[in-house]
Amino acid sequence: MVTVPDLIRMRECGEKIIALTAYDYTFARILDQAGVHLLLVGDSLGTVFQGHSSTLPVTLEEILYHTRAVVRGTKQALIVSDLPFLSYQTGVRDALLAGGRLLKEGGAAAVKLEGGRHVAETVRAMTDAGIPVLGHIGLTPQSVHVMGGYRVQGVDEASAATLLEDAQILEASGAFGIVLEGIPRLLAAEITGTLTIPTIGIGAGPDCSGQILVLHDALGLTQFEGEPPRFVKQFGALAEAATAAVAEYRREVLTGEFPAERHCYHGKRARALKRVTPT
Repeated sequence: MVTVPDLIRMRECGEKIIALTAYDYTFARILDQAGVHLLLVGDSLGTVFQGHSSTLPVTLEEILYHTRAVVRGTKQALIVSDLPFLSYQTGVRDALLAGGRLLKEGGAAAVKLEGGRHVAETVRAMTDAGIPVLGHIGLTPQSVHVMGGYRVQGVDEASAATLLEDAQILEASGAFGIVLEGIPRLLAAEITGTLTIPTIGIGAGPDCSGQILVLHDALGLTQFEGEPPRFVKQFGALAEAATAAVAEYRREVLTGEFPAERHCYHGKRARALKRVTPT
């Protein structure tokens, strides 16, 4: 089973960390069997699973529900659960309670939260309490309104310097790794080279310690309005395959091809009915 120290060892050895989001038992089993190291029960479930326009409506109870399902489908991967909006921004005590519930009730091995220096005290308190924390800086979706939309971060010298400092502060506060989202490749490389803990990139280039994508994006299940974001690569076309399968199911039901004889059960009651059927 993959552990937090394993990820740190992988970073030291230069072995890439493979991560994907997961929200249910079925896909968790598939990803775990495929050798994914880290499964993130992300608050991205708000957009890809619930149909919201942002991650903000997701609740802690919903993250707990999905975490339990993912844990049941996993034998090897490290399970990290997102702390949703307002579960940790309201104070250290709230963060400890929320993080503790994700480990104790959900079965996660670690939690993820967004932000840099302003969450340093929270990260320290959680790690001191035995709750491993994965940081997240750059494009932080829970701050979408502050950023004015989903925009690349750290594009100028001042903001890049701030992100580098934030990463160093998170490491000093006890974070075991940091997600770098939506930042220039050279900045991500600099941050990765400066830290001793792993970085996991999403829209941050190939120089991070590992990579993560939203599962539905990677499998071609997300229906984007226009072109997908630059950092998204669709490794499958499951939406097309599912549409074709459902269309075939519909056709066979309409024509009477399904269910066929081999899909039917026959018992004593069925034979009795056959005997009394008038000719």
